[in-house]
Amino acid sequence: MSRPPSPGFTSYLPSSLAAASTSWADVDAASTPGFDGDKSAGKSLMSARGDVLSELQERLYAGGKSGRTESVLLVLQGMDTSGKGGMVRNVLGMVEPQGVDHATFGSPTKEELEHPFLWRVEKKLPRPGQIGVFDRSHYEDVLIVRVKNLVPPSVWRTRYDEINEFERRVVDSGTRVIKVAMALSYAEQGRRLARRLRRPDKYWKYDPSDIEAREQWLSYQEAYQAMLDRTDTEWAPWYVVPSDHKWYSRLAVTELLTGALESLDLTWPPPNFDVDHEKRRLEELETPPGID
Repeated sequence: MSRPPSPGFTSYLPSSLAAASTSWADVDAASTPGFDGDKSAGKSLMSARGDVLSELQERLYAGGKSGRTESVLLVLQGMDTSGKGGMVRNVLGMVEPQGVDHATFGSPTKEELEHPFLWRVEKKLPRPGQIGVFDRSHYEDVLIVRVKNLVPPSVWRTRYDEINEFERRVVDSGTRVIKVAMALSYAEQGRRLARRLRRPDKYWKYDPSDIEAREQWLSYQEAYQAMLDRTDTEWAPWYVVPSDHKWYSRLAVTELLTGALESLDLTWPPPNFDVDHEKRRLEELETPPGID
């Protein structure tokens, strides 16, 4: 399947966003790496690329219904207001909903606390033929858990290796993993929180705990850097996506998903019936049975 021209891209986007050697604190969250167009050009390109993404997703879904085992997992991790929910609505909203497995991970339940921390995550992995989306993820167990001292350091420090081993098994089972760290500036987060407090229709999005997390901004920056350093692997690499401009972050994730699906060499499944025979049967029923 050939992709349409991508005006504005000056380099292969995944390379521009690769997390290797990335200093999280130095990321320019307002930048648009790999793209030299403006907001209007970005939105136009995303619409065009959305058509490609939609067809690829349908091929993935059809393959899953026909015995293929591939799936894709998109992991979205970012600070409050970084745009994770909007990413799901605007990017995955361009594909068939029944082909998407969406999961989010909040505070663990009593039952979940009785199991290893990856137990609840494994239950939410995408089925064959599906694009799975983790809106927040197992990385909360080395981010918020670390910053808020919810478990001893001796516990969360071992989790990096556990996560790497877990993701290796997931990839080996046929799931392509795309991990996106959504970089948001302190100033832009403040503007987005203030906007929620000005608009009654956004109150439901606001949580007083958002301010508590903002008070611990530097601690979270350290935790994110450790996350990138310890879990950016060959089989499940991180992509750092600047997210001050929502139009850009959505375009970037659209490209990452499209590239992942293209790499799977997806084809339409062959029919498991005689096509010519079925055409003849249909022709014989041009009028309802029993009507002369």
